Amino acid sequence: MSTSVSLTSPIVSVEWLQENMNADNLIILDGTINKVFDISLEQIPKARFFDIKKKFSNVSDPFPSAFPSIEQFQKEARTLGINNNSAIVVYDDQGIYSSARVWWLFKAFGFNNLAVLNGGFPEWKKAKFETELMQNFDGEAGDFVANLQPNYMKFFNDIEKASKNETHKIIDARSAGRFNCEEPEPREGLRMGTIPNSVNLPFSDLLENGILKSKKELAKAFYMVAEPDDAIIFSCGSGITACVLALGAEISGYKNISVYDGSWTEYGSLTTGKMENPSTWSKEELLAYILMYVSNSDLEESRKEKKYILSRVDKAVYNRVHEQFEKDNDYQSIQNIIEAVKTHDYYRNDLADLFADIKLMAFVDGDYEPMEQMIYSQLKKILKDS
Repeated sequence: MSTSVSLTSPIVSVEWLQENMNADNLIILDGTINKVFDISLEQIPKARFFDIKKKFSNVSDPFPSAFPSIEQFQKEARTLGINNNSAIVVYDDQGIYSSARVWWLFKAFGFNNLAVLNGGFPEWKKAKFETELMQNFDGEAGDFVANLQPNYMKFFNDIEKASKNETHKIIDARSAGRFNCEEPEPREGLRMGTIPNSVNLPFSDLLENGILKSKKELAKAFYMVAEPDDAIIFSCGSGITACVLALGAEISGYKNISVYDGSWTEYGSLTTGKMENPSTWSKEELLAYILMYVSNSDLEESRKEKKYILSRVDKAVYNRVHEQFEKDNDYQSIQNIIEAVKTHDYYRNDLADLFADIKLMAFVDGDYEPMEQMIYSQLKKILKDS
C-alpha cells in the first residue's frame, strides 16, 4: 500500500520523521554546509547530500553561497531525485543552521512541501534512532520544476534602497559582538560594520541546544524588533543564518519576509571606502570620525590622540576615515556626524558610551582645553538631538 505525506508546518520533530520514514514521497536531505562526501560519515537513513557550496550556489559569484539560477537549481534538484510531489525534510549536523538555507532556497523556487528537522542530526542521534554510512544517491532523476518567487531573495541594489529609504525593517542575524563591531568578522579581510538602519536579532537567540524555541518565545523575540505586518529583510554574514530568522519568522506568523542573499560579506565588501556617504558608515567608522573631530579641535592631532583612536578602532578603519576627514571642512564634518548618527539610530546606552569616548579623547593629552570643552558640548547637543 503506497503512502504519501504532506508537510503543513515548517518544522518537524525527529519522532515525526522516524514514524514517516517509509512514506513513498518522502525525501530526506542532508544540508550540512562545508561538508564533503565521505563514506565514513554517518547520516540519517536514505538521506541525500544537498551540496550547498558546490551544487546549489552560483560558484562563479565572488561571494559565498550565492543564489543559483533557476536552471541550475532545477537541474541539481532533479539529480537528487526530487519530484513535484515530493515531501522534503532537510537537516544539518549543527541542529538548525544551514538546513534553514536549504528550506528557504526551495521556497524561493516555488516549492513548499518541505520542513526543517528540529534539532537536526544531533537530536536524531540523541533519540538513538538508526543511522547509516553516507552514500551517494544513484536513483532516477526527478521531475521537479523550479518556479522563481522574486520577492524571497534580495540583492545589493535592493538592500541599498531599503536601507536608504527605510522601506523595510532590516534584521541582522549575526552575533551582537559582530553587529556592534566589537568582534572581527570571521571572513579574512572583511571589514567590521553594519548595514545602515538595521537592527540585531542573533539567530542563536531563537535556539536552545540547536532546537527552535517555542512558538510563543519566537514570537516574543521577533516582536521586540518588528511588527507582524512589517516588510522585513533578513541579513547575516553570508546569507545562511538569515534563513534561520526567516524560519522563525514564518512560524511566528510574519508574512512579508525576504533574505538578503549576499548579506554583510557582500555589503561590507562593496561599500568599503565609500566614505563620502555617511549613511553607509559603520559604527566603528563613525566613532573614528567623531574622535578625529575632537582631536583636531586645536587643528592638530597629537601622537597621543592618534594612539587613543587606534586603541578604539582598527588601523584600516582609521586610515580610511582619516582620508575622508582630511577632505571635509568643519561644516561638512558636523553634517556627516549628524547623518551617520541618524542612520544608526543610536540608543541611550550607545550614546553614553560614545560620550565617554569623546571625553576620554579630550583628556588624552592631560588637559581639557576650552576649545575641547566647547566641542564636547556641541557634539553632545548634536547627538542628543539627532
